[in-house]
Amino acid sequence: MFSFALSTLRYRRAAFAGAFVALFFASALVTACGMVMDTGLRGTVEPVRYAGAPVVVAGDPQSHFVKQKKKGKTKRKSKPNTARAWIPADLADRLRRVDGVRGVVTEVSFPLVMPGAGRVEAHGWESAPLTPVTLRQGRAPAAPDEIALSTRRLGERVPVLTSQGPRTYRVVGVTGKDVVFVATAEARRLAGHPGRVTAIGVWGASARDVTKAVAGSGATVHTGDDRGRVEFLGSDAARTTLVSMGGALGGTSLIVALLAVVGTFGLAIQQRERELAMLRAVAATPRQLRRMIGREALVVGAAATVPGAPAGLLLGGWLHGRMVAADVIPANLPLVTGPFPPLVAVAVTVLAAWLAARVSARRVTRLRPVEALGEAALSPPRVPALRLLAGAATLAGGVVLTFVLRSVHSDAAAGPLTPLTALLFATSVALLGPPLARAAVAVLGPPLRLSGGVGELADANLRTGARRMAAVISPLTLMVALSGTLLFAQTTLDGAAETQAEDGTVADYVLGPAVPAPVADSIRRMPDVRAVTQVLRSRVRAANTPYSVQGVTPDGLTRTMDLDVRQGSLDRLGPGTAAAREGLGLTVGDTVSFAMADGTKVTQRVVAVYRRGLGFGDLTLPYDLVAAHTDAPMGTLLVAAPGVSQDALRRAVPPGVTVLGHNEAAGARPGTAINYLALGLIVAFAAITMVNTLAMAVAGRSRELALLRLSGATRRQVLRMLRLETLTIALVATALGALIAGLTLTAYSTGMTGSPTPHVPPLGALAIIATTTLPALLATTLPARSPLRTTPPHLTTTDL
Repeated sequence: MFSFALSTLRYRRAAFAGAFVALFFASALVTACGMVMDTGLRGTVEPVRYAGAPVVVAGDPQSHFVKQKKKGKTKRKSKPNTARAWIPADLADRLRRVDGVRGVVTEVSFPLVMPGAGRVEAHGWESAPLTPVTLRQGRAPAAPDEIALSTRRLGERVPVLTSQGPRTYRVVGVTGKDVVFVATAEARRLAGHPGRVTAIGVWGASARDVTKAVAGSGATVHTGDDRGRVEFLGSDAARTTLVSMGGALGGTSLIVALLAVVGTFGLAIQQRERELAMLRAVAATPRQLRRMIGREALVVGAAATVPGAPAGLLLGGWLHGRMVAADVIPANLPLVTGPFPPLVAVAVTVLAAWLAARVSARRVTRLRPVEALGEAALSPPRVPALRLLAGAATLAGGVVLTFVLRSVHSDAAAGPLTPLTALLFATSVALLGPPLARAAVAVLGPPLRLSGGVGELADANLRTGARRMAAVISPLTLMVALSGTLLFAQTTLDGAAETQAEDGTVADYVLGPAVPAPVADSIRRMPDVRAVTQVLRSRVRAANTPYSVQGVTPDGLTRTMDLDVRQGSLDRLGPGTAAAREGLGLTVGDTVSFAMADGTKVTQRVVAVYRRGLGFGDLTLPYDLVAAHTDAPMGTLLVAAPGVSQDALRRAVPPGVTVLGHNEAAGARPGTAINYLALGLIVAFAAITMVNTLAMAVAGRSRELALLRLSGATRRQVLRMLRLETLTIALVATALGALIAGLTLTAYSTGMTGSPTPHVPPLGALAIIATTTLPALLATTLPARSPLRTTPPHLTTTDL
């Protein structure tokens, strides 16, 4: 049977070309997703600024939680912080007394906003040996108004914004590395953490001795590449993002790949039913046929994945580069290229090919020889009961998940459920394809027949080829459903957030992006200014979920911000209190515990519950609390001053602060380029599958098309017939895909925004329809031109 399988592949290369293409791209995509996950699991960030110190003592870069489980059991969880945890400065004296220590250097870091460079991290000159840094020109900064950096000339004046207000520094030193330094005393003043430092470098002592010396202080000890974790604080969060994104993208890709491979092999088996029936008629047993088909799949799978996996390595590198460009991960978190992702991709893809082929051949190989010949001559009158049962089960699963989605209010939970719901519905369409195709033809047949003889022929082909039509509808439906769901879930969330931010911002002006507290105080003292609200965005972490938060100054809050409070009152917002958005399960009087951005644990009492959480954050906290636990305590200002002109405000603020009117500022949100990138990869794979399946379906009809030419039909008539069939199939698939996306998005929107109406931009919907229909027409027309050029001379009436 193995040699027979090789012979079949040799003489039916066109039939297996579609399966080869599907498996090639499936293995490439799975390899790329595996590389992303592997980088998240095993990737390391090399130190840059801390490269000169063999041992670095710093605050714990993670928050630790104890989660209560059933039967009194507990589970420890650790999550990365988004801000630095400061440590006591007197630890340096303790470390100097450790045996063998040759040197101890402390570091204090703080944020600066520089014209043309945005926010940068500056340091006291005392920490220069950590890198180490050398001066190309000039000297080290010593006075409060002196600075050393790499991008300016000696003597140049540099205006900056600090958390203590605007400052102007004079460049006294030009560094050899892209690091900013000020005088040590100036750094400690601007950092705002007296008696504390961000890190301590140690020379001469072992990590074990240093760990014993700092025990009980909350500090952690880092050596080797682990020093990069505390230098680049976002690296742990980036690795977590890579794992979750790689898992979600890889899991969705695997499901799409499985559907694609099953559909491709199913169509290939349909085109070979006459051959398989003949083998049954000459005494081939069902087991022999299954073994032959399974080995064919193994050979095709191996042939496709061997080049597919290396192509996935290139795709993984490209995907990593796009993530770096989108600032999702730091540039010095290199891509991990190991043997596991391609090996897993090859194994999974080949296994999927084998299972798909065995499942697709199950019906025809179980028939008796005479029944097999009859089945090959005529389309089977009914769909197997097991397939109908599986289709009903997946449809029921999709319905259940839509109800679950309606009750989910966090993006972390709704994110993976949304595509899974759409995929379950699309799988049910693939399983229930033949009866759906017959029902669609019954509805669309009369309009087709009214278009003339070519339309009647197209209608007849669709009615007699319901199985073939179903095989083509499945990938088209999958593409429309998946692209519509993923694209419009993002636009629904963004649209709701923009609407809430616009409706809830009642201030006359918005100042940003980084406004120091002294600037806010000076604006409060301006005549005709009624209220000024300082807003600082951050993220906190509870044991089970992260929260987006905003810190606000409570005085005059209702004059600048309308959160649409449903319970309690924002007038009681102050120390020890918080306001929470609807959907978190919190009510007035409850307490909520979480770790701040730097890992500090706090417990706040809820005094208000509001509706506009997408536009303003899950939690609203006092400004001083958020500012004390973030790396950059400079946020935006909301100013209620109807009697003050925009020009007057511009003159009152220092350079680097932008003044926008209410209408100009509404709707400004961070980009979601990486989400669209993931969407593009999945939809591109679905599109390749769609084109591949259509091309296979047309290539398998060469005898039928040749018979039409022998019967007197012109090439133009045959191509028009094929186009009418494709347009009918595209119409059915678009309707089914839109229905799936609509059901999923309605449930998603209900849970996430409180409104059952998703935000669907008309141009986006038209783009999905166009990118589905136009490639479908091309995939139908181009393969048909070759057999239609001339009637094959070897084709006889007996062959037809």
